[in-house]
Amino acid sequence: MAPQHRLRRRHSVAAAALLITTLAGAAPAGAGAAEGRSAPALGQESGKGRGTNLLVAGLDRRKGMSREEIQRLHVGGQECGCTDVLMLVHIAADGRRLSVVSLPRDSFVRFARHDHPAHSGKINGAYAHGGRDLTVRTVERATGLRIDHYMEADFRGFVAAVDDLGGAEVCSDTPLRDENSGLELAAGTHGVDGTHALRYVRARHLNPPGDLGRVRRQQKLLLGMLARLSDAKVFKDPMATARTARALMSHVRTDGHTDVRTLASLAWKLRGLTPRQTEFATVPISNFDYRDPTWGSSLLWDDKRAKRMFGTLRADRPLTSARKSGGPVPVGMPPKETKVTVDDPRVADGLRESGFDVTEAPAPSSRPSGPTVVTYDPERARFAPSLAAALPGAKLRPVAGFGPVFRVAVGGDDRGVTQVTYDRSMVEGAPVTGDRLRCGHPSGKKG
Repeated sequence: MAPQHRLRRRHSVAAAALLITTLAGAAPAGAGAAEGRSAPALGQESGKGRGTNLLVAGLDRRKGMSREEIQRLHVGGQECGCTDVLMLVHIAADGRRLSVVSLPRDSFVRFARHDHPAHSGKINGAYAHGGRDLTVRTVERATGLRIDHYMEADFRGFVAAVDDLGGAEVCSDTPLRDENSGLELAAGTHGVDGTHALRYVRARHLNPPGDLGRVRRQQKLLLGMLARLSDAKVFKDPMATARTARALMSHVRTDGHTDVRTLASLAWKLRGLTPRQTEFATVPISNFDYRDPTWGSSLLWDDKRAKRMFGTLRADRPLTSARKSGGPVPVGMPPKETKVTVDDPRVADGLRESGFDVTEAPAPSSRPSGPTVVTYDPERARFAPSLAAALPGAKLRPVAGFGPVFRVAVGGDDRGVTQVTYDRSMVEGAPVTGDRLRCGHPSGKKG
């Protein structure tokens, strides 16, 4: 029968610190995997593929934590006994590339065989149903990739691992504040310890909201930790590499055949890896609010694009090279939800083609010089980037109390209209190389 319980939505326990083990190393290609796993189920027999795959899990678990510790870390609430973070890490066979794909916790997938009748559910529920074994087999079934190694940690393990590794660097061009996670971070670049790192990666009530934005922050934290380790030349000294692997292993649980020696061995192999040789993505989503009677609001993967992504990993090719150029520009908010007044019929028609809710305003007697100006209420700021993408070169002008409608005043330097399309997956989770997420890169500063 289908599961009778509902897994409550949780704020994330981040696995970013565990992912440092993937940048610092995982087991070598060709190492054995646990027996008894189900065959891949992406519509083709893929086999193991090339390279090495590691599954990293963060658990929603508070076992052994004191009340004071729970309050200090802002992790109150009833634990679900599930995985709150799942990240699939692929290490290229030649050691010259590392790919990280986040699998959102609310992904609705078919579970691998276990002691319930066949059923689907949120991917984070596999752990509650059958522990790490079912989690691994369910991820294998959903992705068609063979998982070679598995690592997991809870809140406490994450905090301790970040602290032992010397903290991390994070950055944002706007202040970040989330009451639920306890995050309060001023704009700029900051060094954070384990406690503040946990708050940073668990925050959901930021822009962009929800799990996809949070996943990007987890990936950015990972890069910030890598930067600290690189500055300390951890990967240039085999003894320091071994000490780092040993410190990590003291805070995580593995599948039983991933040990300090295997971590240190591959860490040394990957010592020359640069941020440009790392890449980060989230599995593409087609429906962000799929409703299931038992599991509630869930995420459905975009089947075609997900198969393409995992097929790329199976072939040991870079995810970033598979991105298609041309066509409409992806934006993170549906154009139809943005009301706009425009004082130029040609621009108005162009925006309508992308689906914006457009009302034409009287044209001025003479067109002002300079760029097109978009005036809007800061309360509608989350819609501004989508409209700005459609109006290249436009100047955004927030005005408190302006109201629900965006006003577009077309300037003499107008550069026309670019067609856009709503695609949150490509905006928040498209494959991107690590150098573009790092602090110091324009695209790496946004919270």
